[in-house]
Amino acid sequence: MIIQYTNLNVADNSGAKSIQVIQVYGKKRVAYVGSKVIATVKSAIVNGTIKKKEKVQAVIVRQKFPIKRKDGTVVKFDDNAAVIIKDKLPVGTRIIGPVALEIKEKGYQKIVSLAGELI
Repeated sequence: MIIQYTNLNVADNSGAKSIQVIQVYGKKRVAYVGSKVIATVKSAIVNGTIKKKEKVQAVIVRQKFPIKRKDGTVVKFDDNAAVIIKDKLPVGTRIIGPVALEIKEKGYQKIVSLAGELI
């Protein structure tokens, strides 16, 4: 469960290291894996394409809260992470770490193809 003011790690090489959620898209107050959020960059590397204090759109790819699937399995990650996007395409060229399978169901095929591992 990701709510407003939650800090997330960035799971791509866009230049941002961590972001803070400003708002969840839609009328929901809580975001889960595959949800789109508006965030601000809290820390970034010096030569990256994304700079500190910039407003970005992101998709949640990992969360600490357990994800219950229809087949009965429960998946839980070590951290909360997101990928920065622009028009449903990731800004970075690599995805670091595993990505939840729910991303594929939400229609983010480019993120799935860049990811090293789907869980």
